[in-house]
Amino acid sequence: MAPRKIIIDTDPGQDDAVAILLALASPEEIEVIGITSVAGNVPLALTTKNALMICELAGKADVPVHAGCDRPMGRELVTAEYVHGATGMDGPNLPDPTMPLQEQHGVDFIIDTLRSNPPGAITLCPLGPLTNIATALQKAPDIAERIQQIVLMGGAYFEVGNVTPAAEFNIYVDPQAAEIVFKSGVDIVVMPLDVTHKALVTKERNAAFRAIGNAAGTAVAQMTDFFERFDREKYGSPGAPLHDPCVTAYLIRPDLFSGRHVNVEIETSSELTMGMTVADWWGVTDRSPNATFMGSVDADGFFALLTERLARL
Repeated sequence: MAPRKIIIDTDPGQDDAVAILLALASPEEIEVIGITSVAGNVPLALTTKNALMICELAGKADVPVHAGCDRPMGRELVTAEYVHGATGMDGPNLPDPTMPLQEQHGVDFIIDTLRSNPPGAITLCPLGPLTNIATALQKAPDIAERIQQIVLMGGAYFEVGNVTPAAEFNIYVDPQAAEIVFKSGVDIVVMPLDVTHKALVTKERNAAFRAIGNAAGTAVAQMTDFFERFDREKYGSPGAPLHDPCVTAYLIRPDLFSGRHVNVEIETSSELTMGMTVADWWGVTDRSPNATFMGSVDADGFFALLTERLARL
């Protein structure tokens, strides 16, 4: 089979970085035709710089990177330096990027790419707030039927929230955008906290990254060393969850994941539960299913894949 063409939409973020590295290390299954940055974990200038640095770390300076939206559609930007550090990618000491940033806005790149490829040829992989994707859908409604699939990291059901008692960070940052995406009619696959909190970087798994011995493996080990302190303290877990790499791992090995096709609605009016992903896991409403909401992952298989692919870079 030909590799799946994807656009990665991202706000790096250490776990975003690992997701991008996994994609760039897997050309048999995935062709990264572009990366668009969005404000989220840190402001846009930093997420854009980080995306460029990740491409260079992977030795893939030919991947076009486009800067996208610098703020959510209807709210002030909320960032997460308290998790990811001041740069958004604290841990390794990576050199400043030298590859060029593309001039075209990320939203226009998404629209033009979908329009210039056959319908169903492009999968969108959002790893951060959904601002760019929703803005593209609003600006060019015709692209919805051209998208093969949207595979995203965001939301939670059983794990509730990680930024408020009810909401996961990516959806909370721009719930209005999330609502547009989930109502778009596009085939959506969701990697919520219910899955990502089962993909923990234990000391043994991080040692395996470091033992790879290349620049990418060392950088990933340093990244997870840095940001696991937050999750250890907050959840008492044995390591940090690798949220975003679940998206790219699904494209390579969908058999590692299981979930249900259910209705998912986004709360956009209540400040108490703003950004909540209301997943009808038990089918108690008559609302039509609109997303495959994943519930579990084979963590050992996931980390074996990740370690094997990082060793290629």
